[in-house]
Amino acid sequence: MTTDDRDPVLSALGGLATVAPAGLGERVFAGWLRAPSRLGEVYVAFTGDGVQFVRPAAAVHDDPTAFAAAYRRRFARPLRSADRAPAGLLPALRGRPAGTLRLDLGALTEFERGVLAATRRIPAGETRPYAWVAREAGRPRAVRAAAGVLARNPVPLLVPCHRVVRADGRLGEYMFGTAHKERLLRAEHADLDAVADYVRRGVHFLASDSTGIVCFPTCHNARRITRAHRHEFRSAGQALAAGYRPCRSCRPVDAIPERRTP
Repeated sequence: MTTDDRDPVLSALGGLATVAPAGLGERVFAGWLRAPSRLGEVYVAFTGDGVQFVRPAAAVHDDPTAFAAAYRRRFARPLRSADRAPAGLLPALRGRPAGTLRLDLGALTEFERGVLAATRRIPAGETRPYAWVAREAGRPRAVRAAAGVLARNPVPLLVPCHRVVRADGRLGEYMFGTAHKERLLRAEHADLDAVADYVRRGVHFLASDSTGIVCFPTCHNARRITRAHRHEFRSAGQALAAGYRPCRSCRPVDAIPERRTP
């Protein structure tokens, strides 16, 4: 990628009277490359601390200059082409576990990092409502703020915001379109047809009378509940009142206020 010679940072560097210290380039520039992913080709920017920005090539009209401009508007830093991807990036973009992958979220606020960290813990093929994310991030009343953070997620796919859904269980919006959100979840073996049926019937939690626990419908524990032992609830509060205890894996939380009887 060609760097703009009028860049004030680069101009200042060019005026240095001495040899630049080792590693200065890495502190000034972030690296970028193009890579395959579950959403097709993506552009990725990263620093020495980890991956910082991911966008599908189609979202920037497959134009590296447009990607660099979007990155710079957000992070105020120039990019230069990299020859090698960070450890763990390529498998993570394909949907495989990558424990070695690091993310550079240092430019975000503590709350934003908390929201992304909570979202990153949602297992593949499962979904959680925004209220769950807000609670896990330490601010249970900041549901709309959590949704706003995910709408600006700098590293989609790596932080799976496609696994966060509306309070009523519907998929809701996704920065790259609802069709892509559905595609990603189905590829992770989420049973979206069963979820849609629950949504139509106002069911948001499933409980097992054999284990005594209540879960979100997409939780891996909920999937093991046989029909004979399955009980459906509109709210977690109703399930708790019936004597069920929260699943330790999905940690269910009410996303829709319970209706009160007049």
